Amino acid sequence: MTALSEPKLRFCTGNQMIAEGAVRAGCRFFAGYPITPASGIYKSMIDLLQRRGDVAISAPDEISALAYCVGASMRGFKSMTATSGPGWALMIETIQYALMTETPVVIAFVQRLGPSTGGATQGAQGDILLSEFCTSGGYTIPILCPSTPAECFDLTHKAFAWAEMLRTPVIVLSDKEVGMTSECVDFARLSNQAPPTRKHKSDFASSKMYDFAERDEVPEYLSVGGMGKVTATGSAHNKSGELKKNDTETLEVLHHLEEKIRSRRSELAVTTFDGQAGAETLVVSFGITARTMRETVRNVRRLGRKVSALSIQSLFPVPDEKIKEAMVGISRIVIAEENFSGQYRGVLAPLL
Repeated sequence: MTALSEPKLRFCTGNQMIAEGAVRAGCRFFAGYPITPASGIYKSMIDLLQRRGDVAISAPDEISALAYCVGASMRGFKSMTATSGPGWALMIETIQYALMTETPVVIAFVQRLGPSTGGATQGAQGDILLSEFCTSGGYTIPILCPSTPAECFDLTHKAFAWAEMLRTPVIVLSDKEVGMTSECVDFARLSNQAPPTRKHKSDFASSKMYDFAERDEVPEYLSVGGMGKVTATGSAHNKSGELKKNDTETLEVLHHLEEKIRSRRSELAVTTFDGQAGAETLVVSFGITARTMRETVRNVRRLGRKVSALSIQSLFPVPDEKIKEAMVGISRIVIAEENFSGQYRGVLAPLL
């Protein structure tokens, strides 16, 4: 008998495709704690990683889950966890530690209605500010935001590339509707290429843990348990990782943490522009609301009205150049998002 090949078209949720994207990107460690609406990622990662001999474990809580992932990444393995709003609140201290120690890690954050435990099975886009502006000092955490299961795969794949290349935490900010809705996905069109990995040090004797010449450079990596000594502290430190307060080298390191992201904001911009000649109205959206936006724009155009649309897949760093390009000739901008106060609209206000 001839073995049946895997179907190219499969019915999948966004959560399942985040897991697929992580595995294809080379993720070898997952730790999580079940929480609606992110539990589908937890289940899928346990199935996929254990099937190929890698590690996926259940943590006793969200604090431990991210700490386990940071530890695995320090050992040199691509790692990911998944959570929702209440779990993210518990992870914030550890995400800052990963940022300060320049440890690559991916967090899949599936939004639900808040505040507090809110509505576990109700969709929302209310965690934009909470996810981005959670660090003391206001450092930029790259955030990717999918609107379909296929985008969940692509952007998770990209998140691992960014985390590894920039030695930084990266967030995939989904939502309940995208995460739990099933759609047909063409697996033949998905990338089979693993993204680049962090550059490892070869000179263990003389190299510093966080060595760079210019602020925007990304230091080469030194794994825990390898040939060289690793000093990783969440406190302010110099290029050797030694705890310092405000000496010149430590201040350079603190500036560097932001500059390595900020200087690459053009490279990290991911948007889809659907422009219409003569349009004076631009609609901007992201995540699940971008799907409604795209349908609305099609309906309005059928009525003979001209309108352009911009879907944003990379919320942070803010893709300011792409937004300004889309605004040329526009006199009216509508920003569609599913939250109480227009969170991303407030972020974009200086550009408008």
